[in-house]
Amino acid sequence: MRIAILGAAGRMGQNLLRCAAKTEGCEIVAAVERPGHPCLSAAVPEAPALRYTADWPADAQAVIDFTFHECVTANLANAVANKQAVVLGTTGLTDAEKQCVADAAAQIPIVWAANMSLGVNLLLELVKRAAAVLGQGYDIEIVEAHHRLKKDAPSGTALSLAEAAAAGRGVALRDVACCGREGIVGERPTGEIGIHAVRGGAIVGEHTVSFISDEETVAIAHTATSREAFATGALRAALWLNARAPGIYTMRHVLGFAD
Repeated sequence: MRIAILGAAGRMGQNLLRCAAKTEGCEIVAAVERPGHPCLSAAVPEAPALRYTADWPADAQAVIDFTFHECVTANLANAVANKQAVVLGTTGLTDAEKQCVADAAAQIPIVWAANMSLGVNLLLELVKRAAAVLGQGYDIEIVEAHHRLKKDAPSGTALSLAEAAAAGRGVALRDVACCGREGIVGERPTGEIGIHAVRGGAIVGEHTVSFISDEETVAIAHTATSREAFATGALRAALWLNARAPGIYTMRHVLGFAD
């Protein structure tokens, strides 16, 4: 499958290029960066046959986007114009940008996930099930940690975990979420889902979901030790999208969890 990497000079882009070289069925046809980026026209170390470009990769069948949320609208418009599938791993999207994803999905297939790793997507299933089984007698607290350069908080994965917990309880996350606490906040409301962000160093990604009762604590955790975990999942998603109908898909579909 002919695949283009958007944001190819970034940390995720470089991992995608490295992983693609050892993933059967992947042919990287373009390493795309923003206009004015210092790498433009330079050779791509991970793919010597390529040079970085700012041109849209019209010959790609799928594009993988791990750029910045402000780029998503234009990238989707280009993908729609060229009838290309999209793997979207960019986080921190605004409501308007999320609507752009929904609008584009009426015309092209999109795998949209805050985290592409197999382990995290298994974690999502476990959290949903645990929330349903343990019930309101267990307080749910989510703590995530990432490197100092991450721009959004809480992480998209932490929000997805909170959504999974809320779904397990049959409630809307917006009605029960609490992102951090400060000051005299009063007693913890029954059913609240706490979400907390830590930033520092070069942490790739750590997420822990704790179910806490008066008698015990059940903790489910995931630690990413390399961004290749995300890259491998994103490439798998791109291959899975081949010949799919337009629509929004998640890694649950890619991994066979979805109904």
